[in-house]
This record gives sequence, C-alpha cells and structure tokens, in this order.
Amino acid sequence: MTQAMTVVEISAPGGPEVLRPDTREVPVPGHGQILIRVAWAGVNRPDALQRAGNYNPPKGASDLPGLEASGWVAAVGPGVTEHALGDAVCALLPGGGYAEYVVTPAAHALPVPAGMGLKEAACLPETFFTVWTNVFMRGGLQGGERFLVHGGSSGIGTTAIQLASAFGARVFTTAGSDEKCAACVALGAERAINYREADFVEVMRAEGGANLILDMVGGSYLPRNVRALADDGRLVQIAFLTGPKVELNFAELMVRRLTITGSTLRPQSDLAKARIAEGLRANVWPLLEAGRVAPVMDSQFPLEEAAAAHARMESSAHIGKIVLKVADR
Repeated sequence: MTQAMTVVEISAPGGPEVLRPDTREVPVPGHGQILIRVAWAGVNRPDALQRAGNYNPPKGASDLPGLEASGWVAAVGPGVTEHALGDAVCALLPGGGYAEYVVTPAAHALPVPAGMGLKEAACLPETFFTVWTNVFMRGGLQGGERFLVHGGSSGIGTTAIQLASAFGARVFTTAGSDEKCAACVALGAERAINYREADFVEVMRAEGGANLILDMVGGSYLPRNVRALADDGRLVQIAFLTGPKVELNFAELMVRRLTITGSTLRPQSDLAKARIAEGLRANVWPLLEAGRVAPVMDSQFPLEEAAAAHARMESSAHIGKIVLKVADR
C-alpha cells in the first residue's frame, strides 16, 4: 500500500472553488477502527457548511470534508473483529471522505447490501443514519401516521419518503418544482406539495394534521410546522437552511401537547452511531437487499472535481444524491 494519497482539502473558507486536490499521508487505523480504500464518496450539505467555515469538525476528526464513503477494508486496527481485509463496506465517517483512504470506527461500517453497487452504497450512510435516528428512533413514526418531510427531492427527503412508506406511514412532502414533486410521488409520497404554489399548512390541516414532521428548513417554517401538526404531533428539526431563530408561541405547544425535538448526527458519540448502525442492519438492510428501498442518484464527479459537485448541490437543481468517484478497484 502506498504511503501517500490524493485528497481534496478546503484551502480556505469560501465557495466551491476553495476545494483543491492535494497529497497527504495515508492514515493509520487506531483501536476499534478500520482503514477504507475509498471507491466512492458521498457529497452532503454539511460538507458545504464546513467548506464555508460554518461547521467545524469534531475534536480529533479529519479536517477533510466527506461524511460517507464506500470501498474496501484496507487495514484493521486492534480490537476489530467484525471486518476483514478486502470486505466491501459503506461507512459513516467523522470526516475525511474526500480522499483515497479514510479511517472510521469499525462499528460505523456496514456491508454493502447484496445486489447493490459501491456507487449506490456510498449514498447510504449519511442519509440513512440521519433518517433512521430522527424519523424512527427519535420521532417514533408508526404505520398509519401522517408524515411530512420537507425537501422531498433531497438525499434526506428521498430516503425519508421511501422508508416511511415502507413502514406503512402516509407520506406527504414539499418540493420546489412540478418535476421534483413527481419524483417524490414516484418514490411513495401520497402527495407532494409544490411550496411555490400551495401552502403545506393548509394541505396538512385538511388531512387532520401531521403526526410527525421532519424539517431541515427552519426559519419561518418553524411556526408554520407547529400549525401543520395534529394534536400530540411531533416536530423533528435536523437543519436550518433559512436560520435557527424565530418567534414561537409556546402556549400552543402546551394546549395541543406538541413535541419539538431535533438532533445533528456528526457530534453524537461513537456508541450512539454504532447503535444507529445496528438498527439499520436489522431493519433497513433487508429492505435494501430486497429492492424495496434504494438511494436516488443524481450525478457523479471525479474526486478532483469536488468543486463542481458542490456547485451542483448548492444550485438545488439536483434530485437525490451526488457522489465523487475515487477508485474503480
């Protein structure tokens, strides 16, 4: 194995153009970690936030962007028994995915689902970990409930629509064009609301209100989400694309017994992420292997063109996941 690797680093806070190829030493896995030779790396919104200087990596994590990847186990650290050299895996990463090699806790890597390619598998960890923990573990979604997810054509949205539908919920979503709405319905949404033409609050109230809402917009959506909830409804907040601060009347929460919660994935403990991985392996991997759920792919770019991938993501023209190609084999 070579001791040097190609990476894409953030040369300075800024726009996509600050992402630049460079060379670094191949990392060495520590106790409980594996080294992955990366085949494909997923591109996600937190990568862009980090690039812009608004999302610092956790202590001890790589400063390179990239929170998910697929590839082959190239080395195992002390104490690792669940993975062997050469295994094809996809993994949630603390950072460092925009590189030819990356280390991550072994418990955060899952086998590539049977019948799925490495390109598709690279799209699983970040979105599936996020949706499983927030919609099912934290949000407690049950079959028959009315579920609203904003940004239905995003990586998170397309995953949430499919999983919620697979587990028997009635799924509603918002999107910004008729094309995106049609894509959401094809994935299993009962109704996709073009937010430029209709008010999701009115739509959901006409249905009796949402039992659960997954939101990454924030800002003015917060009070509107509260109005769109059914009594005893739950709102799970996972991002703030339009800002985290808003005035909210908490009397309505009390009278209608509403719950507002939220989380971010990256700062959670290694143990917490391992438990999410266990839930995915038991409950979601069989759906992936049966073809009932699949990542929605938008586009691919070579690793060296990560800047173009970020520009594509920030244009909001994409439907589904964007990936970086790192190696063929």
